[in-house]
Amino acid sequence: MESRLATASAPSQPFFTTPEQRLALARERFFEDGIRPSGMVNEAVIQSWSRCLQQRRDPSEPLAFEPVTESRIRSALARSRTLLETAHAELRQLETTLAGTACTVVLTDPHGVVVHVARPPARHDEFVLPLAARIGVNLGEGCIGTGAPGITALTGQASVVLGAEHFFGCAQSFRCAAAPIRDVRGEVAGVLDLSTESRPFGFDAAHVVGLFATAIENRLLRAQSGEHVVVHLQTSPSLLNTPMEGLVGVTAAGSIAWANTAAARLLGIATVGSGLDVETVLALSTARLASLTRRSDPAPHRLPSGLNVWLRTRMHAPDGLSQASSASRQAPDASRSPLPMGTPTYAAPASQPAQAAAGTSLRRSSRQLIEQTLQECGGNVSSAAKRLGVSRGLIYRNLKSL
Repeated sequence: MESRLATASAPSQPFFTTPEQRLALARERFFEDGIRPSGMVNEAVIQSWSRCLQQRRDPSEPLAFEPVTESRIRSALARSRTLLETAHAELRQLETTLAGTACTVVLTDPHGVVVHVARPPARHDEFVLPLAARIGVNLGEGCIGTGAPGITALTGQASVVLGAEHFFGCAQSFRCAAAPIRDVRGEVAGVLDLSTESRPFGFDAAHVVGLFATAIENRLLRAQSGEHVVVHLQTSPSLLNTPMEGLVGVTAAGSIAWANTAAARLLGIATVGSGLDVETVLALSTARLASLTRRSDPAPHRLPSGLNVWLRTRMHAPDGLSQASSASRQAPDASRSPLPMGTPTYAAPASQPAQAAAGTSLRRSSRQLIEQTLQECGGNVSSAAKRLGVSRGLIYRNLKSL
C-alpha cells in the first residue's frame, strides 16, 4: 500500500470548514485517489489505514465485536492478574473522575484483548460501543482496524482516534483515547482506553487517560520490584508520590534494573536498565541508598549532571505499596488517596551504630528490618507481615535466604 500511495501534503487552503469535512476529504484522497493525506490526519492514523489495506480489509466491512475463545480469555486474564490487582485503586478513581461523563473505561492486555471494563455503556440498538466494551473482545488493529487501543497496543505509543479516523465505517461513531502501561522490562503490559460514542469527550481525554495510565504503570513497576530498592525522585518534593515522579529500580548489587519515563528524562538514560551502576547514574553509593531507606522525608541530592533533585528510597510489596511503615509503627493507609503514597520507614535499631547501618548492603538492610520486626512481634510471621505491609511469603523467602 505504501508503495502505491502518492505523498502529497494538504494544500495551504484545503476545501473544508469543519473537522468532519477535513476527514471526509482525507478519506477520499487516501481510499479513492491513493494520495497520502499528510497534514490532514495524524500520521499514526495514516499508517494504521495503510496496514489495514495491506491486510486486504475493506472499510465497508461489518464488525461483529465477538469475544475471543474462552481459553484465550482465561489466559489473558491470568497473564494480566498482576496488572489488574495493582490497577484496582486507580481504576476506581478513574470511574469517580468520569462519573459525570458518557465515557467507558477499558483496559486491554498487550494484544488488545479486553480484560477490564468500567462504566460500561447501556445497551442500545443503535450503539456499537456496548458490543466492543466486553471482557474478551479483541480491540487489536487486526480485528477492528484503526482505533486507539489497537494503535497503542501495536506501537506502544499513546493515541487518539476520533470519528471518521477509524478505518471501518461502523466504528466511526467512536471517539477513543488510549495510553500504554509498561512493565519493568519496558514492554507493554496493557492499554488503558477511554471511549465514547456519538458525542465528543468535552475534555482532553488524552491527558486524562495518560495521567491514570502513568499512575497504574508506576504502581506496577513497584509491584514487580520486590527484589529492588526503588528510588523516587523529582525536581520538587511536592511531585513525589504523584504520576509525575521519577522511579528507578536498583538491584542488590547496585545496578539499574529499570527506570520509568520521568526518571529516564531526568537522568538521561534508557527506561530499561542496561546494568548501569547506580553510583554512576545517581551519584549514590549502595551504602547511601541503604541509609536513605530509613528516612521518612525526601532528601535533596545533586545528580552527576548537576541537576538538583529530591529523592527518597523505598522497598515495595506486591501491591506496589511501601514495605516499611513509620517509626511509630503505623501501618500505611492506602485509602487516603487512589495514587501510590510513599510511607516512612523504620529507623535503624538504637543498638546499631549509624555508620555500620550505612555500610550494609541493600539486601542486608531489608533482612535486618524483617528480623527486627519479627523479634518485636515474638516471631509471629503474620503480625510482622501486617506491620510491614508485605505478604507473609516475602518474609518466608527472606528467612530461607538467611
